[in-house]
Amino acid sequence: MIAAQDRKLALWNIGVAYIAFLIGTLCGLLQVFIRNDALQLPSWLDYYQILTAHGVLLALIFTTYFIFGFFVTGMSKSLGSFGPKVLLYSWIGFWVTTIGTVMATVMIISGEASVLYTFYAPLKASGWYYVGLALVIVGTWISSFALVGHYVVWRKAHKGELSPLFAFMTITTIIMWIIACLGVVATVLFQYIPWAFGWVDTINVELSRSLFWYFGHPLVYFWLLPAYMAWYVIVPKLLGVKVFSDSLARLAFVLFILFSIPVGFHHQLTEPGISNFWKFLQVVLTFMVIIPSLLTAFSMFGTFERAGRKNGGQGLFGWFTKLPWKDVRFTSIFVAMAFFIPGGAGGIINASFQLNEVVHNTMWIVGHFHITVGTPVAMTFMGLTFWLVPYLTGRKFSKVMQKLGFIQIITWTIGMLLMSTSQHILGLLGAPRRTAYTGYNNHPSALEWFDGILTNHVTMAVGGSILFLSAMLLIYIVVMTMFLSPKAELEADFVEFPMADSDKEHTPKFLENWWIWIGIAFALIIIAYAIPLYGMIHHAPPGSEGFKTW
Repeated sequence: MIAAQDRKLALWNIGVAYIAFLIGTLCGLLQVFIRNDALQLPSWLDYYQILTAHGVLLALIFTTYFIFGFFVTGMSKSLGSFGPKVLLYSWIGFWVTTIGTVMATVMIISGEASVLYTFYAPLKASGWYYVGLALVIVGTWISSFALVGHYVVWRKAHKGELSPLFAFMTITTIIMWIIACLGVVATVLFQYIPWAFGWVDTINVELSRSLFWYFGHPLVYFWLLPAYMAWYVIVPKLLGVKVFSDSLARLAFVLFILFSIPVGFHHQLTEPGISNFWKFLQVVLTFMVIIPSLLTAFSMFGTFERAGRKNGGQGLFGWFTKLPWKDVRFTSIFVAMAFFIPGGAGGIINASFQLNEVVHNTMWIVGHFHITVGTPVAMTFMGLTFWLVPYLTGRKFSKVMQKLGFIQIITWTIGMLLMSTSQHILGLLGAPRRTAYTGYNNHPSALEWFDGILTNHVTMAVGGSILFLSAMLLIYIVVMTMFLSPKAELEADFVEFPMADSDKEHTPKFLENWWIWIGIAFALIIIAYAIPLYGMIHHAPPGSEGFKTW
């Protein structure tokens, strides 16, 4: 069991994460009924308020707090307890992030920031909303540097050694996060805040969007890499085997530092003002990110087969039946991995010039987002929750909780299949994203969105309802294991942190030479962004005043 002060910090992070999860999923439920014209909001509440709250609280706040709770627990487990300074700065980072979260949420609820998750200009929120977002990022940086400090202390005490795999992956994710945040920090501090408070009259829209997507796509990997950490480090322990390949795992994470950031233009393929050459270059770099994902898939299935054959699996696929399917910790993560296959295929479509023309700004994008972030990432976090919270609280995870965990995972899977599939198909039929219900004056194309089974907003609402019920069951499990389940007294009742052994004997030490990878990452960023961003600044149009459309 990790030190009490480290447990407390991790639990506070996870607690705030699930408060955001509760509010965010409620907003999601309201959305699917509004889009189906089955619900009318009261006059004080607007569709775009709940759409903004849903995106911000789930995609940014829930994930960030859960990830740092996971990091704190794993770093304390793998490197030893936090020192006083690390603990102090971790708490400072937590509270700065929390103050920013509260500020941004209050602005959304009060109707002053219905600018959606991407907060695209020229939509203009209250300046305090952007201040809140800035504090969220600054808080995560403080927490990140605290974890880096803990890692540096360990490295000084273990000169010449490679760090534990969990710690290596944590530092990799933090490096990518800090570099990626430079874009959103630049646009919020130097564009949005002066503009929102009236210190300047206009904003360079194209530059603001480019700086957002410099951050926006690696944000996806900030969510995904902790899930990969669980796949690489936690799953083998649950299966009773070692990490498949320590060097492969480290290489895959290094490649994410290099290729996850200079790819933002593939979100802007339909925007004018960016030449086709720079879009093409970043599309190529986008496809390079597929390589570490394929390395991860190879490693995972190698791990599964090794474990299955160790347990007596015979024949070509006999190992598959020998996996621990009755363990909700494993099954939940396996289902999450399976969802990433169609999710990744959809990402290839989104990043392709011609195919993106068909699906851009349609419900397809919403379906893709839910089948990638809402399933592989979220379900992995759910699988981690089933043991992480009992491990931190010292409470039992009973057989009843195990059964409820299976019900929660099954219902989440069914709900996501219904909702995401219908969203993909609705997108192919032209149904727009980011809009409340509209029949477009009974236009034949719009009427198609309410016919059939999967091509129907009703199906999407049914799936969303099942997801909400599943989310409430998860909240119940979290509350029980955090506060109400009996304390573990027998050794057999204690829940452990399942961290697999990793053979570092043949791992090249240059993989942990961070300056090499940071240098190459900045070189790629400069190649991909320097000239187009200079052009946006040097040849800036007059700029746009702010608009409040709600």
